[in-house]
Amino acid sequence: MDIAILLYDRVTALDAIGPYEVLSRLPGARVTFVAAEAGPVRTDSGMLTLLAERSIAEVRAPEIVLVPGGPGEVAARAGESVLEWLRTVHETSTWTTSVCTGSLILAAAGLLEGRPATSHWLALDALRELGAEPTLQRVVFDGKIVTAAGVSAGIDMALALSERIAGAEVAQAIQLGVEYDPQPPFDAGSPEKAPAEIVQLLRSNSRFTTGEAQPA
Repeated sequence: MDIAILLYDRVTALDAIGPYEVLSRLPGARVTFVAAEAGPVRTDSGMLTLLAERSIAEVRAPEIVLVPGGPGEVAARAGESVLEWLRTVHETSTWTTSVCTGSLILAAAGLLEGRPATSHWLALDALRELGAEPTLQRVVFDGKIVTAAGVSAGIDMALALSERIAGAEVAQAIQLGVEYDPQPPFDAGSPEKAPAEIVQLLRSNSRFTTGEAQPA
């Protein structure tokens, strides 16, 4: 089972790596990180680099496509080569998926027109403007398209997808293997739960949403 995870400059690392840790454990999984051009790809922190092993031109028919989010998605969805690649591979994919603002890239490619989808909560208005029907659900299945909310939701999405592909027993074994048992120290993981001043802090300070390092 060939899985292609798209990378681009200033991608959010966990958007890609979280699902990778789950999906790579599926029986028969072959995961490839791809980008417009093969080579190192800078993440949004500026302190971590991922490697795109192959270019999108070399990967034409993955069974699973995963598009992570990150502040670099604005440039990525302005790049016609990436959008055209997504349209092409979506025609034959078994599953086309996204994490966080990766759904904006899918929407820009025309794949979410009129469809229910999710994204990071700060990006839901942008998702609507691109033709999707945004929802606050953490993971949304709509046919073969699966979208996940912000960053950490990619792990939930990958586990839910693993169940669809290999069954609940395998998905639970993967969950146990990565010891995914969230017990966060704060109940502030959504705008509905977080204190109002924390919500405003994120709205006004991109450092907390993009992960970009600040000057020393």
